[in-house]
Amino acid sequence: VTALDFLAPYAKFKVWVKPGSEQSFLYGNHVLKSGLGRITENTAQYQGVVVYSMADVPLGFGVAAKSTQECRKVDPLAIVVFHQADVGEYVRNEDTLT
Repeated sequence: VTALDFLAPYAKFKVWVKPGSEQSFLYGNHVLKSGLGRITENTAQYQGVVVYSMADVPLGFGVAAKSTQECRKVDPLAIVVFHQADVGEYVRNEDTLT
């Protein structure tokens, strides 16, 4: 995801993950409510989002599994962002890349 640094500032919908959940996301896992730091207001369900660390470093892309309103009410183990792509994929798939 080399263009992420260029595309991320223009994203309309963003999600920030807590420091403890950054590594989980970078290993290809979905974001749980317990790892959610912030979410852009009025994010609709199934909306594409850019995932950021709390230090505003773009980590990857995802799809909102819940709307902003639903995120406030769900239990801590519910998935709030489905993983699509992240900056750690190159390292995980380095041996299969040509």
